[in-house]
Amino acid sequence: MKDFGEKKKFVLSKSLVLLMAVACGVCVANLYYIQPLESQIAGAFSVSQSSAGIAATVTQIGYALGLLFIVPLGDMCERRSLILRMLVLVVLSLIVTAFSQNYFVMLLSMFAIGLTTIVPQIIVPYAAHLSPEGQEGKIIGNVMSGLLIGILLSRTFSGVIGSIFNWRVVYIFGAFFIVLLFAFILGLFPKDKPANVIPYKELLRSIPDLIKNQVLLRESAVNGFFMFGSFSIFWTSLIFLLETPVYNMGTREAGLFGLFGVAGALAAPLIGKAADRKSPRFTVRIGVIFSTAAYVCFILFGYHIIGLILGAVILDLGNQCGQVSNQARVQLLGDKVRSRNNTVFMFSYFMGGAAGSFLGTLFWQNFGWQGVCTIGLVFQALAVIAHFIVYRD
Repeated sequence: MKDFGEKKKFVLSKSLVLLMAVACGVCVANLYYIQPLESQIAGAFSVSQSSAGIAATVTQIGYALGLLFIVPLGDMCERRSLILRMLVLVVLSLIVTAFSQNYFVMLLSMFAIGLTTIVPQIIVPYAAHLSPEGQEGKIIGNVMSGLLIGILLSRTFSGVIGSIFNWRVVYIFGAFFIVLLFAFILGLFPKDKPANVIPYKELLRSIPDLIKNQVLLRESAVNGFFMFGSFSIFWTSLIFLLETPVYNMGTREAGLFGLFGVAGALAAPLIGKAADRKSPRFTVRIGVIFSTAAYVCFILFGYHIIGLILGAVILDLGNQCGQVSNQARVQLLGDKVRSRNNTVFMFSYFMGGAAGSFLGTLFWQNFGWQGVCTIGLVFQALAVIAHFIVYRD
């Protein structure tokens, strides 16, 4: 196995970028299998829809904590070995979820899935580290396209498989996919040298200073919180809307909605190129505008299938503009702190997602679709205020 610790001596191949993208997509799918399955899970464990929504929330909380306490290890550990260890834990968590017999055990295993499925956020800083100077946005966009497609197709996959079999089979398949990924990474993924040789405690202690001293990091973290929060509000609540008499649809149709966003995910490399050519802030601005427009579409036309589909596509595009561009900004802040900066951004990002999942379910239970749209617009209004007023040029 070659050692690719020195960035300038290594040309990042297209095949390696593709492998990174596939790895990100396969791993991140674990976090989103649950969204079209919430009604099935509620029935299986005899809990309410709002209680079923807690499973999606604890998964994202687990992911956020994994980002906070595990991803910084990418600045001090050999990344390939760290990734392989995490994949073993992911497989175990998926298997426990698939065979859980009570809801509490299922919640614990979903938390473990989130905690250990942090592989994409180890890969992204590594890809940025290996990228030729001036092409970081493009490479990150290519890798992120795999992650974003994984997010979208995970819902389609789980919705279709869940409707044919049941929700447990989805997680068995998920474990099988991770085993295959483990084999590919073991044989093909390059080793690298740690960027730092410092104790773990010092890595964690340095994070508050990174937040304090880097305005762009704070701005990206705040933007990511609200953008991904509004994204999660919609996708967590969608299954409940589709099951109403307005649509009379179910798990399969909720999953198929993910297909409408794939075209947008394929735009991630173009977003990365635009971030390199103009500026990441420019494409973040586009993302904020798109995501806000999506919720206007939902509140006006959400009870019409074309309006719902159009809004979903626009929302996915907006979220992708925000995430790809924000990560490009974060990765340009310094090579030796890439993983820790990514930790700060993604921790905030997924805490926003956890808040969105919880609030989306809560507002659906109490106020229906109009309530969901209202809380989504509140998140987007806060994103607009942060971008155009608090952190204006």
